[in-house]
Amino acid sequence: MIEIPESLVLAEQLNRTVRGRQIAFVETEHTEHKFAWYEGNPQEYDEKMSGHKVGNSTGIGSMVEIETGEYSFVAGDGTNLRYYAAGEKLPERYQTRIVFDDESSLICTVQMYGSLFLILPKEYENPYYCVAKEKPMPGTAAFDYPYFCSLAQGLSGKMSAKAFLATQQRIPGLGNGVLQDILLESGIHPKRKLETLKEENFKHLYETILRLLREMTEAGGRDTEKNLFGKAGGYETKLSRKNLGYCPHCGSPVQKMAYLGGTVYFCSCCQPLI
Repeated sequence: MIEIPESLVLAEQLNRTVRGRQIAFVETEHTEHKFAWYEGNPQEYDEKMSGHKVGNSTGIGSMVEIETGEYSFVAGDGTNLRYYAAGEKLPERYQTRIVFDDESSLICTVQMYGSLFLILPKEYENPYYCVAKEKPMPGTAAFDYPYFCSLAQGLSGKMSAKAFLATQQRIPGLGNGVLQDILLESGIHPKRKLETLKEENFKHLYETILRLLREMTEAGGRDTEKNLFGKAGGYETKLSRKNLGYCPHCGSPVQKMAYLGGTVYFCSCCQPLI
C-alpha cells in the first residue's frame, strides 16, 4: 500500500522515467474491479489525456499526482504503479494503462481497493486529496515540533498512539504500515494512551517519525512494497508480515493483533502498555 515513502519514491522515479513524454493513448477499465474507483467517466480519460506531455509527478501523502496538461492523474493508496518499457510483456489483468510516444506504458493495478482519478486540481474538492495537498509532510520545514504538538491539541488523553498517528488524516500518508517501526523505535505500544506520554516521549516520537520516514525514502521504500519497476524497497522493516519472529532489539517474541481496522505488530518488552 502506498504510504509516504512509497509516494515520494514513485514520484521521483516517474519524474526520471516519463516526465516530458507525450501520451499516445489511455486505456481504462481493462479488467473489471468493483473497488477500482474513478473520478468522472473513465471512458473520457483517453480524450482528455492523449496528446499531452507528462509534467511533474508529486508524492502527496498516500497518493501520487501526475500532471498531464490541465489535468492531473492521481493514483491513490491501494493502486500499484508499474512502468513497462516498449516490448515488455504486460500483465493480463490491470485497470488502467497510459501509453507513451515511445510505446512504453504505465500500468495501474488495484489490489483490494484503490483510486485512479483524473481531475482538475483547482476544482477538485475530495477531502482526502485536499487535506493531503494542504497539510505539511514530515521532513518539510512546516512539519516542525510545535506543529506536531498542535495535532494533539484538543484530543482526548484516552486516544491511543495508533489512533493519533494513523487516523483522521492527521498526517496524510502515515498509515498502518510505516507505523509499526515508528512505534517500536519510539518504545510506544500501539494501544498506549496519549495521556501516559511524557514530554520526552512525545519529542522522541516526533524525532523518530522524521528519522524513519527519511530512512525509508532514501532506501527506495519499504521491503514490503514494490517500486515503479517492480522491485522491493531497500528499507528492511523490523515489524511487518515479512519478519514475524523475534524483536530485533531484545529478542522477545513479536506479538500480532488486529486493532483499529488493521494488524499491528509490537514487542511487549520494548513497547510496554503503560
